[in-house]
Amino acid sequence: MKRFAIPAALLLILSAGCTSFKTGTFEEDFALPLAQDSADTLYYSINLEYVQKAASAQAAAQMNEFILAQAFDLEDVPGTVEECAIRYRENLIDEFLTSADFTWEDHLTGAFIGDYKRWKNYQLTYFSFRGGPHGLQTMCYMVFDKNTGANILEPDLFKEGYEEPLSELMREAVYETMKAEDEELLPLVDMESIVPNANFCVNDYGVEWAFYPYEVGPYALGIVTAAVSWDRLKPYLK
Repeated sequence: MKRFAIPAALLLILSAGCTSFKTGTFEEDFALPLAQDSADTLYYSINLEYVQKAASAQAAAQMNEFILAQAFDLEDVPGTVEECAIRYRENLIDEFLTSADFTWEDHLTGAFIGDYKRWKNYQLTYFSFRGGPHGLQTMCYMVFDKNTGANILEPDLFKEGYEEPLSELMREAVYETMKAEDEELLPLVDMESIVPNANFCVNDYGVEWAFYPYEVGPYALGIVTAAVSWDRLKPYLK
């Protein structure tokens, strides 16, 4: 198989602020034609922030391992962010050159999006197009304990039996937000599907959950979010 030379660059961007937490960003993008003079092309990009320095080397490694596992859909992380990205890119190119007969797109972005108390939020977005009327976008939140590097899950925040009362609060939040901003889309929402789904971030206001296209309704809904305040969540917090 004829292979194409792919330029790769690793851009290290140090985060501002606290000297105990620094990040870098792996960036790479290219357009690869399916064949010489072909209009069908693989459009590919990665912009992935990762931890260079944290409270401890173990905390940094734990956060990076979880980010890379989610970003590249890995059960076991084989190495550094660059090594994972190279393996992903090579597999994607092989699949495109041997399987595609039209244009593909593959775009991955990940970044830290703010702190709340001892927690750090990370947002991973992925867009892919493999034919059909439209591509598909997903958004994954992660919450880390910045001191230990542990990934924070719903049972770490909420008391046992939180699922049903939180579901009601989340449905109210979606209803109120969409009624104010996108009321015409409200009939498309499957309210029974709005339940705690482990895809959340935390901030000064409270906890925000995100749902992918098709998770709670048709593609036209896009990504649906449910933000519930700390005050309303207080009875269910540990």
